[in-house]
Amino acid sequence: MPHAKGFRRRSGDPSSEPVELGDVIDNLMADQLFARGMPVAQLAAAWSSVVGERLASETAPATLEGGVLTVTATSGPWGAQARFLHEEIRRRADEALGGDQVTAVRIIVRNRR
Repeated sequence: MPHAKGFRRRSGDPSSEPVELGDVIDNLMADQLFARGMPVAQLAAAWSSVVGERLASETAPATLEGGVLTVTATSGPWGAQARFLHEEIRRRADEALGGDQVTAVRIIVRNRR
């Protein structure tokens, strides 16, 4: 029975040799394919401690690009509340990520259906 082929390396010398899954993940992280989403996932996990339980139930971190954290809100009034608190959200989100990552907060409203 032939061996199943593993993942091939993305760069360098292509090979038919199997590659350890950990090596694949390390290569993807080094290429920044998944690393961009890691801070948002970290914020999402701690969101209620960043903004409080009530606001966390109506908002969520969506992206963090170029220092700008985009937060989605479920309705106009919740978007207005988040906009009013944007500097506090920026400061607390930045602290949650270890500092020097969040320079601004952008709020967008996405109505539930």
